[in-house]
Amino acid sequence: MSSPLRVGVPVLKMLPITGTWAVPFTAYLIYLSNRVVFRRLSDEKYVGDRSDKASTDDARDPLLLETRAHNNFLENVPFAFALVTIAELNGANRKILNYAMATLFVLRIAHVELGLRGNEAMGYGRPVGYYGTQGFLAAMAGYCGWLSKDYWGY
Repeated sequence: MSSPLRVGVPVLKMLPITGTWAVPFTAYLIYLSNRVVFRRLSDEKYVGDRSDKASTDDARDPLLLETRAHNNFLENVPFAFALVTIAELNGANRKILNYAMATLFVLRIAHVELGLRGNEAMGYGRPVGYYGTQGFLAAMAGYCGWLSKDYWGY
C-alpha cells in the first residue's frame, strides 16, 4: 500500500483508517452546519445563537439547539481524531480502530438526532451520546498510552 511520488519514491499510506473515517464525519459536520445556516436564514437571525422568535426556554429555541449540536460535534470529534491518529501511527490494530470510529460516529449522531432534537432536548440519545463519547475518549487515550508503553520501558 504505497504510492510513488513524482520522482518514483514509494511513500506508505500511513493513516488509512483516519482518512477513511474523515469522509462520513465531515459529511455529518457539513449537514450540521447547513442546519444552522438554514435556521439562521429562516429566522433572519444572522448573529448570535438565540432566535428572537423563541421563548426564554432554551430547550425550545431551535437556533440554540442547532448551534449547540454543531458546537458539541466540534468540541469532541477533532480530539477524537487526534487520538485515533496517534493510535494509528503507533501501530494500533486497524480492526479495533474501525470499530471504534464506527461507534463514535453512531454515538455522535445519537447525541444530536435522538438527544438534542428529542423532546425538550433531552431524548435518550443525549446521555448515550455524551457518556459514550467520553468513554471513547478515555478508552482511546488509554489505548494510545498502552501502544507507547515500550517507550517508557514497561
